[in-house]
Amino acid sequence: METQAEEAEGWRFDIVNASFMTGIPILAAIGMVWYTMNHGVSSVELGIFGFMYVACGLSITAGYHRLFSHRTHKGAWPLRLFYALFGAGAFQNSAIKWCSDHRRHHLITDTDDDPYSVLKGFFWAHIGWILVADEERVEKVQDLEADPILAFQDRHIFLLGFLVGMMLPGAAGWFFLGGFTGFLGGFIWGGLFRIVIVHHATFLINSAAHTWGTQPYSTANTSRDSPLLSLFTYGEGYHNFHHTFQADYRNGHKWYHWDPSKWWIRGFSLIKMTSDLHKIPDKTIESRKMKTAFETSNKLSNGELKENIQKLVDRLRKGYTDLDTHRKALKAAKKNKDGVSSQKLKSMCIDLKKEIKAAKQAIAQIRFEFQQWMDGLPAMA
Repeated sequence: METQAEEAEGWRFDIVNASFMTGIPILAAIGMVWYTMNHGVSSVELGIFGFMYVACGLSITAGYHRLFSHRTHKGAWPLRLFYALFGAGAFQNSAIKWCSDHRRHHLITDTDDDPYSVLKGFFWAHIGWILVADEERVEKVQDLEADPILAFQDRHIFLLGFLVGMMLPGAAGWFFLGGFTGFLGGFIWGGLFRIVIVHHATFLINSAAHTWGTQPYSTANTSRDSPLLSLFTYGEGYHNFHHTFQADYRNGHKWYHWDPSKWWIRGFSLIKMTSDLHKIPDKTIESRKMKTAFETSNKLSNGELKENIQKLVDRLRKGYTDLDTHRKALKAAKKNKDGVSSQKLKSMCIDLKKEIKAAKQAIAQIRFEFQQWMDGLPAMA
């Protein structure tokens, strides 16, 4: 308590950040009310807002976060340039400084040096840390500083933010609606209001995604999975998965998980704009999930139980290894047809498909046994 009180007494507002973070929402609210009452709102203003919302939002999640911070894949220079421009328009600092903070967050999550630790309070993690003047630390981003696109963005971040984040939507309004009124429509909806929405969508990951949700993969820190939160954050709500498997380009690893950022990254791989998309193997994900379910339920001190869970995990990993081996063999058999009769090829494919089916059934059986075993454990005291 004394330490927190001393810290609070030592805090001082960053005047520039505090003015921006409070002034923009006020201007956006006043501007939207005034503009709507005097000029109405058409599909053009909403379209400008939608484009800027998607472009700036994905530049943060797919660009700043998954590409630049975690290097989960590689991006061609036109895509990196897009992220640099519209990331600047998101008004969340340069990619180099953003990623420096974020890499430190992952290295020391939930400690005093974590720049936006939720243990200092929900408000602190959400926005408070931005409002407080602190010594700027730029570290562990030498790889980003060596990128000429990001180095240029870092040198001109405020000019680029103003041009892309405010003037561009205003210019779009001028072009599509005409005159200064059109400029104001684009500026208010695609600029001011959009900045507020993208800001708080991002901030929710630092606050809400460390407060509400489940921890299916790890309880080592406060990160949580929230499918609901993913709806507002381009898939970033699967945050416990992300903290556990930072190198995966997906946050929602199942095909049905709502994760537009992963679809964006995957989609650009089809035209060679992204490459080397890193995915954690299913066997690693499932075995980690199984261990965490056991750890959070009961009895780690019991050696026999630990041995039983390890046997199940080993069987699960073997099942996924067999499944992967048979799938690769089937793919190779279909591709390399030279010197193999059609009858023999057909027979090989049938056998391999049977092996794949058997591997899937084995995995399902292991999951069933694990659940039955877990249900039979006594409840925690």
